[in-house]
Amino acid sequence: MRPGKLNSAIFGLLLASALPSAVNASEAGRDYSEAEKMIFMREHLANISPPQTLRYTFTKSGSLEEGFEDSVTVSLTSGNNGECCTAHAEFLNGVRKTGLPEVEGAKSNPVILYFLEHDVREMQRHTGGQPNHFRKRIRMAIYNGASVHETTLRFQEKDVPGYEVEISPYDNDPNRTRFERFADKRYVFMLSDAVPGGVYGIRTHMRDANDGTALTVEEMYIEGAAPRSSLAHTLSLEDKK
Repeated sequence: MRPGKLNSAIFGLLLASALPSAVNASEAGRDYSEAEKMIFMREHLANISPPQTLRYTFTKSGSLEEGFEDSVTVSLTSGNNGECCTAHAEFLNGVRKTGLPEVEGAKSNPVILYFLEHDVREMQRHTGGQPNHFRKRIRMAIYNGASVHETTLRFQEKDVPGYEVEISPYDNDPNRTRFERFADKRYVFMLSDAVPGGVYGIRTHMRDANDGTALTVEEMYIEGAAPRSSLAHTLSLEDKK
């Protein structure tokens, strides 16, 4: 199987199978949520002139297990037709490296899908649940239940306009009792046309049900970002509950 087709197989569930009727319908005529358009359909790479490499920092913290700092790179080259882009990612390094195929003909920034596939694999590792279930819940939350708002982001020592898309995929999951400890998980996608590749960062957060402290926080930000502190953002999420 060609790498591009393998990629479609992995992420097709995110893009085409969340809801039995609405999302499975041939994409013609289906309504898309604002969040779907921003995350999956927007041409984030329109401001890229290949070849170019997007670099992101990745950090993990919290009480569940030992934290770390690592990196993510997405190398973008011209496709066979000379247009942007063929994307190849190095998602984390060493024993933590997530093996992912390249994407051909990318228009949206595939770092979002790479992050989500990493996230799904981590949820499977922690809970023993089925990856397709987690993909479906994420996709459903983006389709119906996302909060979208304008924000200001700090990039290369300047304030730039952007958007935050927040989801809580497992709040109403009928199967949440099977992995209650992880059902509080929240996702924040930070997007801005002012940064190369359109993706400022992605953050996930889970609280410890016993004392409310951070169980696991994973954050990925583009090089040059100056994100708000994890503590401040955690508190802002709690205030919105």
